[in-house]
Amino acid sequence: MSVDVQEAIQIIRDLLPVIDPEEDYLTIVAAEEKIVASESKRKKELEEAHSKLKALSRTYEAARVSSTRSASIPSQADHASLLNELDNSKLSLAKAISDAEGLVGSKEAELAALKEEARQLEAYDPAVEHAKELDGSVLRLQLIKGLGFEPINDPNKHVAKMLVRATSGDIHTVDLSTGISEFDNTQQLWKLAN
Repeated sequence: MSVDVQEAIQIIRDLLPVIDPEEDYLTIVAAEEKIVASESKRKKELEEAHSKLKALSRTYEAARVSSTRSASIPSQADHASLLNELDNSKLSLAKAISDAEGLVGSKEAELAALKEEARQLEAYDPAVEHAKELDGSVLRLQLIKGLGFEPINDPNKHVAKMLVRATSGDIHTVDLSTGISEFDNTQQLWKLAN
């Protein structure tokens, strides 16, 4: 089907009243402006979407980093283990403190008792107590017997005679009721003892 050039020219001339080139030009310009505006709007929306994507990516990365456990923070199992160890340490320390407080209490009681004993000892006079415990005559009698003299009492509890043990081992009896002076009796007793 071949179209003759003359026929084509005739068809174009027939269509000429229908075709308005100015109107077609304006339509094409309007279409191009709409395309440019649409492309500009699309480009702007694309840039906005791209910047939102970058912001969301940064937020996502920050959330991922913050939700990831760092190496310095122990794992959940390690943390639970550490808490158990600390609880055990707390209990053992509480027991040690309780034991120490008990020991302090007993030492305080012991200290109070020792202070009371020290106060009593400071108030205590051993010479007075010793004098109360010992009768002076008994002490003198033991001293005299140690020197080798043993008194013999009469029925009235007075010294009537004296047994003298000499250093040689001899035993002598001296009658003290003869009326001789005490000085002479003393001289005689020492003479017999030596």
